[in-house]
Amino acid sequence: MQQLKREGPFTHPVKVLQFGEGNFLRAFVDWQIDLLNERTGLDAGVVVVRPRSNPTLPLLDTQGGVFTTLIRGLNEQGEAVKEYRKITCVQREIDLADSYADYLELAASPDLRFVVSNTTEAGIAINDEDAYDDLPPASFPAKLTRFLHERYARFEGAADKGLVLLPCELIDYNGAALKAAVQHFAQLWQLGEGFGNWLDQACTFCSTLVDRIVTGYPQTEIAEIEKELGYRDTFLVTAEYFYLFVIQGPQWLADELKLDGAGLNIQLVADITPYKQRKVGVLNGGHTSLVPVALLAGLKEVGEAVADPVVGQYLLKTLDEEIIPALPLPREELDPFAADVLRRFRNPYIHHRLESIALNSWSKFAARVLPQILTYQKANGHLPKRLVVALAATMLLYRGHLITLADDAANLEWFKMAWARFGERRWSFHDVALNWLANEALWGQDLNHIPGFTAALTDELTRIDLEGITKVIATL
Repeated sequence: MQQLKREGPFTHPVKVLQFGEGNFLRAFVDWQIDLLNERTGLDAGVVVVRPRSNPTLPLLDTQGGVFTTLIRGLNEQGEAVKEYRKITCVQREIDLADSYADYLELAASPDLRFVVSNTTEAGIAINDEDAYDDLPPASFPAKLTRFLHERYARFEGAADKGLVLLPCELIDYNGAALKAAVQHFAQLWQLGEGFGNWLDQACTFCSTLVDRIVTGYPQTEIAEIEKELGYRDTFLVTAEYFYLFVIQGPQWLADELKLDGAGLNIQLVADITPYKQRKVGVLNGGHTSLVPVALLAGLKEVGEAVADPVVGQYLLKTLDEEIIPALPLPREELDPFAADVLRRFRNPYIHHRLESIALNSWSKFAARVLPQILTYQKANGHLPKRLVVALAATMLLYRGHLITLADDAANLEWFKMAWARFGERRWSFHDVALNWLANEALWGQDLNHIPGFTAALTDELTRIDLEGITKVIATL
């Protein structure tokens, strides 16, 4: 079968420098750039930089930068859809281990305007060891600082040659974090006040929120997919139908990105905070509330759980009656987002195992669910019963019988101790609830001071243990 290759010359000027060759950026950012090129004439080419050299992995250059995306899931009408697309906006991929000079030369390109990155959550980190003359520096922010200074020098600090930076790492306010990291290396390397002013005044560091499940190379389905395509693609990547790209930045970016008329789910906003709250509360909070209940009910995957008549109804009511009312956003914004989330959970092409989502459950619960419990209680004078059930179910999951638990060592050790004492009849459910709610290191406060919390959690632990989770949630 024929290998996918670029047909004809590369026609777009390089406007985007992309740190990261992985599945996510290719099925998220590159896919959107390709559509913008087609729909609105963005006319942007991409050069990909491999942040960490790996000579065993082939470069995108082996296919002329072209690759295929397979987008599939449930559309707005709830219909299963799938769409193949050849992504042609990538010109080449640079491995800095052997092409560092090419990388620095790109800084002199007058057309370059944007930098995107996804170097994992640990990528935006600083150190005092990277040096200006390293070929290349080790960390991503040091590599970027060296590139930006090269551009500053080549264009003699011209204000119109600044860049727009769109980091996609999954950390809060990633734009501010990246700017601080670049400033660290600028100061460490003593690059001067002029460069510092250019970073402040000519460059725009935007924080972003990115959302799309990218499942990567479909190893088990590739023979059937290649038959449908009629060619072989080493870099084919699959992703869900839903996507969301929120950019906190100035309104003139809409013109530069040619968003008008694109029909893409790219939102340019003044403050990203409400969108983060919405995602954490509805999507992440929905997952975190669903997983322990579904696992105790004997289910294995998210789609299976949402389709279950009892567990699925539990999730719907938890979102509708307890999570959404506790979020500081209008329902007319939250309800459509929740509908999108439920379609994503039902996606027949993604087999998302509940056990994998249950990793580090307690840090997730504290960040994603507890704020809604506290807000709901304060507003209504009583606790949200389904979220309390989710808390009790998570505690019972940590008895360790159903799945392989992976969490902070202190949390695992505490539950090992607590359930041992319970088994020896030295502790009751009340004792387990009382002592876990008192974990200020996790919760940030002693939750026993929240009126009715200790008693409500004790009751739900007792009911689930005696009646089973299915009966408990069916009678809420």
